[in-house]
Amino acid sequence: MKHLNKVAPITLLFWLMKIVATTLGETLGDFISMTLNFGYVIGIIITLAIFLVALLIQLNAKEYTPVKYWLVIIGTTTLGTELSDFIDRTLHLGYFAGSIILVSCLVLTLFLWNKKYKSLEVYPIFERNKEFFFWTAVLFSNSLGTAFGDFLSDNLGLSYFSGALITGIIILVVVLLHYLTRLNHILLFWIAFIFTRPFGATFGDLLTKPPGKGGLDLGTLNASIVSVAMMAVLIAVSHRNLKRMNWVE
Repeated sequence: MKHLNKVAPITLLFWLMKIVATTLGETLGDFISMTLNFGYVIGIIITLAIFLVALLIQLNAKEYTPVKYWLVIIGTTTLGTELSDFIDRTLHLGYFAGSIILVSCLVLTLFLWNKKYKSLEVYPIFERNKEFFFWTAVLFSNSLGTAFGDFLSDNLGLSYFSGALITGIIILVVVLLHYLTRLNHILLFWIAFIFTRPFGATFGDLLTKPPGKGGLDLGTLNASIVSVAMMAVLIAVSHRNLKRMNWVE
């Protein structure tokens, strides 16, 4: 029986979609918890339910389908926003302590994944158990990225543009290391994956926050609508590319 791949290929389109998905996760998470005034506990319950539904659909899919895959990514970024804010603002542990907790969870997940499969390759993935490890790592890395982005803006006092610039430079350095050195490509993938989260999150803050805080004051609803529209276009492009690949094969 032929086993079909379940995850997206790591291309330039993948990274672009990841950034837009994280922007959407940031604005949608803030819309639920702050604009609708549900608070972080109710926000976690709502976004956890959305994430679990999307994850079950993805896990039961027979092969990679862009819309199903990216709905889970969006689910992890939205839930990650709520988790990070809950740790900081409800538990009052701060973004630095929250980052330490989330780093520990991510490292433990990757350790158990590597122990079982002797590899942390993220593409292709065929087995459901390995896919479960993948999505757990994605959730923790997106939550970590949120905490780090908020640490830059709230704790270090950087503007949203400065935060996006710093994380963007880190991502650029990772890309250069990938092409110019022989550093472990799996390690570079997870570093880039983590830092695309605060890059997208700071862009989300740039769209939603008032001008006094360095933002454009679009509001969480309008920013989410813009992000959804961008994501829909990119998912359509991804489906078209997948069909072309299948025709070639």
